[in-house]
Amino acid sequence: MAETPPGELVDLAALERFVNEHVPGEPGPITVEKHVAGFSNETFYVTRGEQQWVMRRPPRGPLLPTAHDVIREYRYIAALYGRARVPRPVAVCEDPSVVGAPFYLMERLEGVVIRSEVPAAYDTPEGRRKVAEELVDALVELHAVDWQAAGLTGKGETYLPRQVERWAKQWELTRPRTRELPGLDEATAWLRARIPAEADVSVVHGDYKLDNVIFAADEPRLLGILDWEMATIGDPLADLGWLLSTWGDQGDPPGTRQLNNRSTLTELEGFPGREEMAARYEAKSGRSMKHFGFYSVLAVYKMAIILEGLYMHYLERTASNPGAADFEWYVPVLIDRMHRLMGESN
Repeated sequence: MAETPPGELVDLAALERFVNEHVPGEPGPITVEKHVAGFSNETFYVTRGEQQWVMRRPPRGPLLPTAHDVIREYRYIAALYGRARVPRPVAVCEDPSVVGAPFYLMERLEGVVIRSEVPAAYDTPEGRRKVAEELVDALVELHAVDWQAAGLTGKGETYLPRQVERWAKQWELTRPRTRELPGLDEATAWLRARIPAEADVSVVHGDYKLDNVIFAADEPRLLGILDWEMATIGDPLADLGWLLSTWGDQGDPPGTRQLNNRSTLTELEGFPGREEMAARYEAKSGRSMKHFGFYSVLAVYKMAIILEGLYMHYLERTASNPGAADFEWYVPVLIDRMHRLMGESN
């Protein structure tokens, strides 16, 4: 699938007027460059003179309810700035008539997003371990934020049942536009029957993983957490379950753990395993891992439905990244993993 030119997703003249009217600094012409690494919201680099920002807007085409919510992203970044590791918010526009969709601008952090390789400056066993420790520590910091003092609101006590129902509904909306996925309905029933009765409440990122954070290029230091479109108030262990679900799974069939090289990267020497990562989080946060099997299954369930939604965009030729074609085979792998985790948790 051909890459969509920036001009088809952003009215450049309108964006320039907005920037010059709402962003401090010397007014002038802007340049826009599309960033194609992500699979969800469209991301652009915007430059005016020596100033550089990141712009986020939804993809083209009809969107599922609650999906690609860039205004939610901005609201959380603005509330958390100075309290957790997030980029500085710059400006937000909720009027879709300006560039064709709501959007926001945030500072462009100078660093590296780790996807297929660790930066050369710390590509050692010790450096890789520090990367993993920073991931856990930044998550613990985020979950320790007093979200009410930050001005955020939410019904965190009902987060888990609402999550199960939200993703079950998302699957029902996606199913007619993609295909049947045997085994997914059974997972829905399993999760509904095993929701933990008691849970902590905190800010939940909703998509916390290695390639949704940015590291310094010269040292294994996590600079900022990115991609906040699914942030909410809820159960912090859902974030940990999600992170560890992206860490690779030795039970997956050979040759199926290499989607975008993410899973195999964390199998390199120095990266701790999922159990050690969970233990570090438990020690630093003080939270119990008693029901963590539920969170592990929920994470894979959520991932399968999200990726099937992105596969839907691929089928409908509105995907922001052509790599979404791989989800045709990868989503069934996740469903198999889900059932293996369900068996281990019973």
